[in-house]
Amino acid sequence: MKLREFVKGIYTVGVVDWDRRLFDSLIPLPDGTSYNSYLIKGSEKTALIDTVDRLMPNVLIDNLNLLGIKHLDYIISNHAEPDHSGAIPQVVAKYPEAKVVCTPRAKDILIDLFHLPAEKFQTVNDLETISLGNRTLEFIHAPWVHWPETMLTYLKEEQILFSCDFFGSHIATTDLYVTDEGRVYEAAKRYYAEIMMPFRTQIHKNLEKIEEYQFKIIAPSHGPMYNRPDFIIKAYHEWVFDEPKNIVVLPYISMHGSTRKMVDYLVSTLALRGVKVEQFDLSVTDIGKLAMALVDAGTIVIGTPTVLTGPHPSIAYAAVLANALRPKAKFASIIGSYGWGTKVVETIAGLIPNLKVEIIPPVICKGQPREVDYQALEKLAETIAQKHKENGFK
Repeated sequence: MKLREFVKGIYTVGVVDWDRRLFDSLIPLPDGTSYNSYLIKGSEKTALIDTVDRLMPNVLIDNLNLLGIKHLDYIISNHAEPDHSGAIPQVVAKYPEAKVVCTPRAKDILIDLFHLPAEKFQTVNDLETISLGNRTLEFIHAPWVHWPETMLTYLKEEQILFSCDFFGSHIATTDLYVTDEGRVYEAAKRYYAEIMMPFRTQIHKNLEKIEEYQFKIIAPSHGPMYNRPDFIIKAYHEWVFDEPKNIVVLPYISMHGSTRKMVDYLVSTLALRGVKVEQFDLSVTDIGKLAMALVDAGTIVIGTPTVLTGPHPSIAYAAVLANALRPKAKFASIIGSYGWGTKVVETIAGLIPNLKVEIIPPVICKGQPREVDYQALEKLAETIAQKHKENGFK
């Protein structure tokens, strides 16, 4: 339970989910998460910023009861995804006078999700405002951060940005604000990599859009708030705007040891040339760690054995994941082995059409690697190191 007044008349009323370990049946949550909801009392009207996950509406309702909230004017839905909007039906049932405020596109999605009548909604245009009396809410449309209907809510007088998923981090904590920047940086980077990175171009535009605003607090819908907003804004600028780094990310699987020998040789050879490598055995890898590594990678090298002429299924999954995440890597290659026949290069190439990368000639060997294969790996390492140098990767 998170019920705290952090500015006079403004409360956190959301939920800390300490025990959740998987999000969307896909994303690991090693540190749990939170579903942040904020109540703002104005001199004339009261607004709730986002709700909570559909599985925990009772906690939000209990918090509103503890505050003695008898009347609610607005339920602001920054984002229609059910971990934020899931308790809207219960809040609407308790406060039938409240209007659900959202973007026009969010209205359609929320109606589909909850079958609420259209008259319950009040749509707002980009930069439109609503007065609570002595407080003003400004709505900033931020499409594709990370759904098409997303908006941010800015409380003008207190300079608080309620950013929903933007700048979020999956952390369960009793801390109201960020206290351990190292821990939050890693969690926020994981969050960015898994959720935001596919929309890097749109996030670029939205970061530029909010540059004109002053923030004293950024209040996301997952993780602690930022009372030093420059910390997370600077991190996002690094992840979105900066060039890739002198890093090779190397996800691999080895069934009988041949591919592993090639991986070990390539990693040591790259290291001798001053190229950092992030190596991931996909049989045991946390995909969140892999996604984080992809944020900065200059080159992706995929290591795979051949299974029925194609890549190992875990490798195919990793390729599909990388294709969906669309990291800013500039180069890619493939290494691996086969027993009697292979089409791994063609198959993997077909799985990554979204990656705007230059393909460096792969190294595929039959059986155990021979001297000629090690020489080819030497050439691959030299090519990668040279391309990183030419592009100024640091």
